[in-house]
Amino acid sequence: MKRIRYLVAASLDGYIAGPNGEFDWIVQDPEIDFGAMFAQFDTFLVGRKTFEAMAGGPEIQGKVVVFSRTLRPEDHPQVTIVAGNEREAVEALRQEPGKDIWLFGGGELFRSLLDMGLVDTVEVAIIPILLGGGIPLLRSPAPRTKLRLTGRRVYEDSGIVSLQYDVLRG
Repeated sequence: MKRIRYLVAASLDGYIAGPNGEFDWIVQDPEIDFGAMFAQFDTFLVGRKTFEAMAGGPEIQGKVVVFSRTLRPEDHPQVTIVAGNEREAVEALRQEPGKDIWLFGGGELFRSLLDMGLVDTVEVAIIPILLGGGIPLLRSPAPRTKLRLTGRRVYEDSGIVSLQYDVLRG
């Protein structure tokens, strides 16, 4: 079964975007191989706000599934729009053959899927900055969730610390 992996960058004080949704504070480190990272996935789950913020950015290669109750599928034929029955949609995607699924941005979508027990890993790149406010990694109220550290890496030049956790169930 395909895993749902939440990969995200966060400030040291726990924000995934600034107060206005900005992410210009995320530094790029040449040691991070984004091509290899993207190659692990063939499906990307995106919330509406993240999808709208991505407009005009680099195109994601693979199946993009956007969770939105306001976007119309006919306006966005290049993606699949899910407007309800999120659990069914995600469980169906997990059953498809292929690579893992990247939960790509979207703090609200992360919280919702975590609450449903559908997130398998949380992989956070801690960026060395304190934003003092913005969109939190996990909005309240959220379920208390135990994690087990499965990997870590420090990028010395940029100061980024990458942490990988499995979500523990039961």
